[in-house]
Formats: sequence, structure tokens, C-alpha cells
Amino acid sequence: MKSTFLLSRRRFMRSTAAVTLIPPVFALSTSAATTTKPFSLNDRLRIGAIGLRYQGSVIAHQAQLYGDIVAVCDVDRNVRDQAKASFGSTPSSFEDYRELLAQDDIDVVTIGTPDHWHAKMVIDACRAGKDVYCEKPLTLTIDEGKRLVEVVHQTGRIVQVGSWQRSDERFRLAVEMVRAGRIGALQQVDIVLGKNAVSGPFVPRTPPSHLNWDLWQGQTPDVPYCEERTHYTFRWWMEYSGGQMTDWGAHHVDIAQWAIDSFPVEIDGTAKFPETDNGYNVPIDFQVSFRYANGVRLYVKDTGDNGILFTGDQGRIFVNRGRITGAPVAALSSQPLPRDLWNAYDFDHLDRPLRAGKLDAIINHMGNFFDCVQAKRTPISDVLGQHRSASTCHLANISMRLGRPLQWSPSEEQFIMDSQADQMLRRDQRPGYEVA
Repeated sequence: MKSTFLLSRRRFMRSTAAVTLIPPVFALSTSAATTTKPFSLNDRLRIGAIGLRYQGSVIAHQAQLYGDIVAVCDVDRNVRDQAKASFGSTPSSFEDYRELLAQDDIDVVTIGTPDHWHAKMVIDACRAGKDVYCEKPLTLTIDEGKRLVEVVHQTGRIVQVGSWQRSDERFRLAVEMVRAGRIGALQQVDIVLGKNAVSGPFVPRTPPSHLNWDLWQGQTPDVPYCEERTHYTFRWWMEYSGGQMTDWGAHHVDIAQWAIDSFPVEIDGTAKFPETDNGYNVPIDFQVSFRYANGVRLYVKDTGDNGILFTGDQGRIFVNRGRITGAPVAALSSQPLPRDLWNAYDFDHLDRPLRAGKLDAIINHMGNFFDCVQAKRTPISDVLGQHRSASTCHLANISMRLGRPLQWSPSEEQFIMDSQADQMLRRDQRPGYEVA
């Protein structure tokens, strides 16, 4: 019988400390155990919020627990004005994020724009001397991710990516148990993401007067406006995103790869694509298999119970946002994980009971970011790990697009003797919006 295992916040945070005993490719950052309480007024940083619809608004409000929103930016005037009103009359308001970054009174920026803007905005923010919280997925292409990692390293800025499942107790426990050998040798991971949307064709229209359509498009091809390309539904267009593979995949593939502790070397994706012009163009149906350098197999598909199933030679663990189950999880009550390192951390601030749900995870994730900004250390969802996780999602989409298996060199970050696939590591970028 399956059982669900829930932890108190104190017990969970103690459990994560032992993960550092395992030599990782993706280090489980001990900084996640630092304080998540709001800063005092004397410590509060000045925040500029870029992209304020849907998740961008959520992360800006969470950042406000730790700093003061002094500027807002969105290419949609209606969204921008609503955001300004929600944060009071004091924030400055900008249509172009570059003007916001030029302000000397901003320490930190949050980025909640569509995916095709993430890399360029993070790079520009780092060069402007700002620390950054950016929504996932980190990149639109693999090559821009490589450049982004270089710039973050060169500038020394702190960057947290919004793959908040790394801060969620269930997912962190699953990774720790896998890495601690509680299911034996890891053999296979199965992920279910969910279906992509199918719709179209859509009728081109005149852009509304409150939207800067040219600026919204950024690096992507200049095409006639239709409402379905913008706001939440941008993710169903390959020009701006990558469907469920880079949406849910940026969460679940990241956790799976964190546990696998290796990189893929073979990718085989199959999919059906819509034939409608000017309609959503992400796969209708898809499944992808990966072989990792350490021999582990990862399978990703779009139908089934959303979540991650880890299979070892001695057991299985299933985890999603609602539960973590499996015999090894149930056995924790009588066979707890070793806690040799837990007392190296201060857990006095973790007395509050854990509130279930997405909001609490985002608060903790945001709190970790501001802790790391103050302490100048790497956050739990670091830029290198998230580049590699996003790259795995991009590899899947490339294989599906080409309709054939691919061989990948993780060290070189390019395909093996495959010039056609290598061309898909990057995309043409409109002049003036290049990621450089």
C-alpha cells in the first residue's frame, strides 16, 4: 500500500543537510537552510520588477517580503499601470527594461517575462550590477545559456532561477533518498508532464495601443500580431518557448537530473506536430527517452499521472507537488536518514508549521535568493544547474523536431558529428535584440 510522508519544516531542513555528503554534479546547496524571514527595514534591498503578468506578478509580490519595489516594467501599459497601483504610488514605471536597469537605486530585479526574453534580460541585468531572480526556463536556446553562464561568472552576480521545486520538501527529500541509495542503484526515471495545447489558425489583428508589440517580440521573428501569441499562451509557440517540455519540464526534468547526477549523451524524441498555419506549433503528442553518461535512463511523456517516478534495483519513489510515496519513504519512520551534519546549521527560525502548496514553496525559494544576495553565495536553483536542466529540455525538442535520435557531448555542449542538429543550438535573432 502506498503511503504519503509529510515532514515538519524543522525535520525536513535537518534532512537536507546530509545531502552534502554525496559528491554531486548538481550540488544540493546548503544555503537552502538559511533564514527565510523578511529582512529588517535597514536591510531591505531596492527591487525592480520586470514582466508583471501572471507569474511575474507573483514573484514580485513575494520579493516584496524582503525588499521594496521601487520600479516596475512591462511592455503592456495596462499591466504596468495595474502593477504600479498594486505596489503603491512610489515605484517608477518603465516600458523598456533597459531604462529600468539604468537606474542606480535598484539592487535586485525580478524577471517574469515570456521565455524568449530571459537570457538577454539576465545578462543585461548582471552587467548593470543587479542581482537577479528570473523565472524558468532560464533560456530559449542552448547557446544563449552557455553565454549567460559565462556572464554570470564574469560579473559575480547572484542569480536564482524560479524552478522552485528545488525548495520544496517533497522533491528535495526524493532527491536526497535517491542519492543516499534508499532505492538501491538508480536505473530509470519516468516523468509525465501533460499535454500541449492545440488550437488555431488565429486571425492577425492590429496590436492594441497599450501593447508595444515590437518590444514584446524581442529577438524573435517580426510577425503580425495575434492575441494568442502573448501572455500565458506564448508557451504554445516554439518561437517564444517550448511547450510542456520547457514549462513543466523545467521543473520535473530539473529534479530528475538533480537526482541522476549526470548529463544525457543520447536523446530520442518522437512527436506529432500540428499542420495548421498561424496556430500553436508545439507537439500534439510526444515522448522522449534519454540515456545518461552514468547509464541511467530517463523517459518523458505527456500522458499519465503528472510527476516523477524514480526506480532503482531495490525500490521506487514517486513524487509530485501533492505527495511523495513508496516503500522506502514509508520506511523512513523506522530507518531515518543519517543526520551527521544537521547541527552545522541554525534551525531556530524554522519553528513555523509548513503551509502546504505552491505559495509556501515560492516564499522559501525567494527567501533563499535574498539570503544568498546578502551572503554572496550560490542559491539553491543556481544558473549553471538550471542551464544544464534547460539544455536537456531543449535537446528533447530538437530531437522531436528532427524526428531522429541524437548523440550529445556534455563536455563540449554540442552534438557529435551532426552539423544539422548543431545548427539548432541557436536561433537567428533580430538586430537590436541579440543575446550577446
